[in-house]
Amino acid sequence: MKTIGIIGGISWVSSLDYYRIINEQINDRLKGLNAGKIILYSVNYSEIKELTDQDLWADISAMIQDAARKLEAAGADCLIIGANTMHRIAPEVQQAVNIPLIHIADATASSIKSQQINKVALLGTKFTMELDFFKSKLLAAGIETIIPDLADRDYIHAAIYNEMGKGLFLPETKAILLNIMSEMQSRGAAGIILGCTEIPMVITQKDFPLPLFNTTLLHANAAVEFALS
Repeated sequence: MKTIGIIGGISWVSSLDYYRIINEQINDRLKGLNAGKIILYSVNYSEIKELTDQDLWADISAMIQDAARKLEAAGADCLIIGANTMHRIAPEVQQAVNIPLIHIADATASSIKSQQINKVALLGTKFTMELDFFKSKLLAAGIETIIPDLADRDYIHAAIYNEMGKGLFLPETKAILLNIMSEMQSRGAAGIILGCTEIPMVITQKDFPLPLFNTTLLHANAAVEFALS
């Protein structure tokens, strides 16, 4: 079994899910007392948030690259960044290490293609929704991406940082997210990407009729496939 290196803490709430899913999946495959070989480097989310507010992405990149190098030096065979937004700097992080970085959008695109869906809505931080680092991976796989209007994007972004990242999952927020998702369905989305690692803690497949793509789950599953390959 290969060792998975996780850059976590972005947020620690979703890092718990990564750790749980990877271990559950490996135990399900190998049975007995088997669990994942994992090295976790957890950053201080507050420092990351301050840098994003100041648009200091070079400083964020330097911090995440440092974590990646330390995971590689500790014996990790692959690397995952436990957050969608941080994949904005994924190419730079990959260049900093010699082990493969498993990209969250690649894992998501593969799942969408397997269901023969070619138009999806993307929910996440404004960085994830508005920039191309995630959507370009989907486009390369022949998948069209639509995003909510500006007011809804602002709402989702604020809810992620002010509530979900702190472990607050409010029923009123869930109701608004579901309304936004219904609007995306009316605009032709055949599936919805839960493109923030905290959103799946609010919304699950039983809450909505369209296929939902839980990026945390898909990313963790891709890491498990690598570890057991």
